[in-house]
Order: sequence, then structure tokens, then C-alpha cells
Amino acid sequence: MANLYKKTYPIPMPDGAEIVTRRNKPVVQWRTKHGKLKTAPLAEDGKRMMYVSEVWYARYTDHAGNDKRISTGCRDEQAAQRVLSDVLAEQEKIRAGFITPQEIEVAEHSKAAITDHIEKYLEHLKIKRVRGRKVSKNYRKNVKCRLNRLVEDLKIKKLADITSDAMNRWLSKAEDRDMAAATRNEYVISMHAFCNWLVREQRIVANPLTMVQKADRASDRRHIRRALTIEEVGNLLRAATMRPIAEWGRGKMEIPKSKRKGRQTWKYESITQQNLDVCYERGLTKLKQPHLKKLERLGRERALFYLMAVSTGLRHKELRSLTLGQLFLDAQPAPYFELYANQSKSGKESRLPLRADVVEKIRQHLEHRSKQGYKALMFDNPPGIRVFDADCQVAGIAKNDARDRVVDIHALRTTFGTHLAVAGVHPRVAQAAMRHSRIELTTNFYTDPALLDVNGAVNALPDFSKRFDSVVIE
Repeated sequence: MANLYKKTYPIPMPDGAEIVTRRNKPVVQWRTKHGKLKTAPLAEDGKRMMYVSEVWYARYTDHAGNDKRISTGCRDEQAAQRVLSDVLAEQEKIRAGFITPQEIEVAEHSKAAITDHIEKYLEHLKIKRVRGRKVSKNYRKNVKCRLNRLVEDLKIKKLADITSDAMNRWLSKAEDRDMAAATRNEYVISMHAFCNWLVREQRIVANPLTMVQKADRASDRRHIRRALTIEEVGNLLRAATMRPIAEWGRGKMEIPKSKRKGRQTWKYESITQQNLDVCYERGLTKLKQPHLKKLERLGRERALFYLMAVSTGLRHKELRSLTLGQLFLDAQPAPYFELYANQSKSGKESRLPLRADVVEKIRQHLEHRSKQGYKALMFDNPPGIRVFDADCQVAGIAKNDARDRVVDIHALRTTFGTHLAVAGVHPRVAQAAMRHSRIELTTNFYTDPALLDVNGAVNALPDFSKRFDSVVIE
């Protein structure tokens, strides 16, 4: 049994409404803001009026015998009747086995604009959890930008416009525009994840991008980090310790007339490895307590941050979130610290050892701290990339070397992995120390071959020519 009806429910009477009698029945009468006279039935309580919906609704029984009620979206009764007829025809096809309910749902979703689906997907990411953690706002922002760019470049209007052929053409053009393989892969990953979500939500039958492959990232690396030498690490720690005070001891230098802008005739000199000691001594004479003591603590904290990065391999975010309650400096047989699952990139807890010299520096750092609570962060002012770059400049460490390899904060983790290899640590042990899921990450991406003693390894081979020299040729 199927029929059409209009919804009726009580609502408050509008301002200025009055109750009158029409055909021996009480009705509510009022005028709209445009002066049009309107009437509606009076509710049973005598205080509200009955609202009659403007569109028609349909009541029918689906293929499974369930009563369904839907809005036709039509104000005309004949148009609403045609909508109901189409719905009943679909239910008959399902009963006959010609189509499935999922196919009908997919057909309905195919009518919506692609922007509507992307909006729903982003709402899904807001509540999604990966390893118990929410998806970050920055990740959602990047996904939104990538999807919107692909929608615009590929001229996608509906779900049917998403094809592997169009995606492959876009990737080919992106490669011609010299887009890095890693960047192209990010677009592929975002689009794959979006299409997989469409399949799970039964908005499409299958992922249309299953034949789209990712680019070979290893053969097209753009941002290659290099490891620091032992001497460079020492210079970095020294520069980080002294620079906060040395900044106050910079001398003035005259700007050449050809480079002057406006009325400025002088500027402060830049701190270099050569004038660091001089600027530091000047800073000591200019500064007074407690400002001097505060800057001394800041310098020691930055140096300790870098020291822990190259001694433990912790990432920048992991170091920033480290609390005093995670340190076990008096543990036997060796001191260690715990890294919680919500701090780690892999989402797994870890217990990592601490060197004796690092423990001593940590103790010195804690002596000058006022916040000693269990939940207090270990670093009050963790350095960012700009501070790190300034420290490297003072330490005489170039941002890019002759091979265009980069030194950034994450390069300290590369330094940790490389010096494990230099020290002869077994790759499987180094993988555990780096907390990598695959050993290829440790050996290929976090080991700088430039610092490995390949020459010494070759010379350590036995002298194979001895047996050749013993052969007598007559």
C-alpha cells in the first residue's frame, strides 16, 4: 500500500494571529509581513495552530516489508505521484533480483556534486582515529588542498568523472612540471584514501584508481638530508650555548651607501664562528642579572635539546613533548626514558637508553629549573627551525652542501643513525634504536654514506693476491 500525504504538526501561533470560525470550525487567521491573509487549523490544545507541510511525502512498503516514509520534494501532487511511482518501480526490480539496494544507493550518490562528497569525507576525518589518536588539523588541511586541486585540474563534477586515465594524465603532466615524486605520491595517496572511503560508504561500487601506481620516490629524492660530523656537532652545541648572550654583544657596522635603504646607515654585525667569542664576552659585560642568568639557561637548554636529538634519535615533536616523569636517571643497570604511545609516530611505547654524559647534562639542566613536577615538560623553549638555522650559521654549518643535501632539525636524527653505522652497530640493532618498522629506512634513508669508512672496510679485506703470486708460470 502506497500513498501521498502532507505532514501536519502543531506550532506556535504567529504574532497578531486571531482565532476565527470558518464553516463551523475554529481556525487561526493572520497576515504575513507582505500583508497576505493566511489561515491554518487550530490545534486541539487551543493555543497552537496546525502546520501543513508545503511538499508531499510518500508512504510505501519496501522490498523487505518495512514501512518507509520519504519526502518527494514536490509541491505539485502529480509530480509527487511520479516520484512515488519511480520508487515503487525500483522496489519491484529489487524483489525480482534485477538490481540490489546497494546499486540504488550508489545511483543516488552519483547525482550529488563532488564537493558534497569531499565535505562529508573531511567531516569523517575529524572523528577518525589512527592508533587511538585523532587525525591532526594540519593533515586534514593538506588533504583538503590536494583534493580541491585535483577536482579543479581534472574538472571533476560528479563521482563518475574520477577515472584512472585522467589521474595518470595529471601525474604525467605534474612530472613534466618537475613536481617531485614524493609530492606526486601524496596526491595519489590522498585520492586513493578518498575513493576507498567512497567504497566503504557505498557511494561508489569500486575504487576507480586501483590501476594508478605511485612514483619511485627513491630515484627522485629532492630533500636529502646529510649527517653532521663529530666536529660539526661540537660546534653546534657550542654555538647554541653561547649565541643567546652573544646576540647582545654584536658590534655595529656601517652599511655601504649603495646598499642603504631609507635613512638607515648602520646595522648590527652577524655572528659567525670567528667572532662568536668576542660577541659573547661583550654580551657578558652588557647584560645584568637576572637577564644574564635567563639567557644562560636558554643556551644550555638548546644545546641539551640538540645533544639528546643526536644521542637518542628522537624526532623534534617527540622531544618537545618529553616530560620529567618519563626520565629514569637512577635506574639500574642503565638510565633510560620512556616514550609514550601517543608521543611516538608509530603509536608504540618505547624504552630508550641514555648515555652517561647525556644523563649528566640532564641533571645540570634540572638543577636550574623551577618546574620540577611529574608532568612538567623537560624543555620550556624547544628550538624551532629558524633558531636551529641561526645556530648552524654561527657554528659554520652550511644549510646546503655542494651536493645540495640539507641540514635541518630532522638531520640530527640522520646523524644519530649514521654514527651508529660508523660505530659498527649491527643494522638490526640500529633499526631498533631508530624505532623503524623496516630496516630499509634505517640503512637507505637514515645512514649517510659520506661518513662511512668505505676505504677502511676495503683495506680490511684479506690479501687475495698471495695465492696468485705463488703460482709459477713456466
